[in-house]
Amino acid sequence: MIKTIDLSSPETAIDRLGVAALTRAAFSGADLGPVSDVLHATLVEDPVNASALMDLSVIEQLKGNLEGGLTLQETALEHAQVFKTLSTTDASEIAPKTIKLLALAAPIHMGGNTPIDFLIEQSHISLETLYIAPGLPLPNPLPEHDLAFVVAPGDSDDSRRFLAEINRHLRFWPRPVLNAPDNIMRLERDRTGDVLSGIPGLAVPGTVRCDRDMLIAMGRGDLDIRDVLPDACFPIIARPVGAHAGRNLEKLESASDIAPYLRACRDPEFFLSDFIDYRSEDGAFRKYRIVFVDGRPFPCHMAIADQWKVWYMNSEMANSEEKRLEEERFMTRFYSGFQRRHAAALSGMAQAFNLDYFGIDCAEDRAGNLVLFEADNALIVHDMDSPQIFPYKAPQIRRIFAGFVEMVTRKTRGQRCRVEKRLAS
Repeated sequence: MIKTIDLSSPETAIDRLGVAALTRAAFSGADLGPVSDVLHATLVEDPVNASALMDLSVIEQLKGNLEGGLTLQETALEHAQVFKTLSTTDASEIAPKTIKLLALAAPIHMGGNTPIDFLIEQSHISLETLYIAPGLPLPNPLPEHDLAFVVAPGDSDDSRRFLAEINRHLRFWPRPVLNAPDNIMRLERDRTGDVLSGIPGLAVPGTVRCDRDMLIAMGRGDLDIRDVLPDACFPIIARPVGAHAGRNLEKLESASDIAPYLRACRDPEFFLSDFIDYRSEDGAFRKYRIVFVDGRPFPCHMAIADQWKVWYMNSEMANSEEKRLEEERFMTRFYSGFQRRHAAALSGMAQAFNLDYFGIDCAEDRAGNLVLFEADNALIVHDMDSPQIFPYKAPQIRRIFAGFVEMVTRKTRGQRCRVEKRLAS
């Protein structure tokens, strides 16, 4: 039952079910209709119940209604900025809460911020989320917390303005902060080449940002591809700035492909990248997702497909026992296999980005290099895959969860020791 919350104090943490709990229910096939009915009934009695509005926002987005979900979130944030995630606080009988983690989030779509509520479920860490935006003053006082964690992404112009606002406030933040905004911004596609320059065994496709007019000029022959992307030649990869999940991601074989691409894609800004053919010797394309926690790499999944545009959802891993056996070998032998082969590249990336938590999508080329496609602080990591079909995945994913919880615990312990020393001096 969703209870009515007193919103008279701006620093009150509003209880919500949260992204992890609702996503887990939807992923398992549960009917969210009854939950939605309860939330709507709550709003009939209390139209400004921010908890109900935020959970309804997630439900609408899970149903594919992004615009409606964001409208509900905007309304919720008119009445509260701080939300306590019940999916991490209701398990006190399993793990009493001894650490308070405050997520610093942007008011964007549900998959945009780092979904750390998945990482700390059933742990001794309680989670509150503070949404920060330009023109929105911080609660005074701030919610009590041991550590703050920046979960806002830097993958678009819109999201970066929220990240910049968070960074402005952090100059005077009273607690340690993980995932510094300046370092998150280093993950942008057209910056990673410079950030990661010189790391042995790492291949990063050359990437530049260009506007629609530049692409049109390339298509007409008024601009050569090398005028925009130095040392490049066709084919190249085009994608809109801020796009995810393969939206309008295309390989352009020649300048004549540009005009048809732009007719199908109305975005104003694009990333252009060198195309690296990462086919294995058997002709298949293999893409790996790896997550770094405090500098240590963990395997998340691998996908195998017969086309270069590979996502886990289009690789049909669930329908192929052979593919799943290969993924199982990748995950269970990661440290003696993949990690050992690419130790220099993986450690070099961890040091260069200097983030407490981030993930990458990558591949191997035939020369033995690690090919980086994307680095992102908001990649989702979950243990929701079927244990019958993927029995090997959950134990590996839970190692990521345990690594994250251990990192937060260690950094909290260090913070508390420093405070005790100051008080004793």
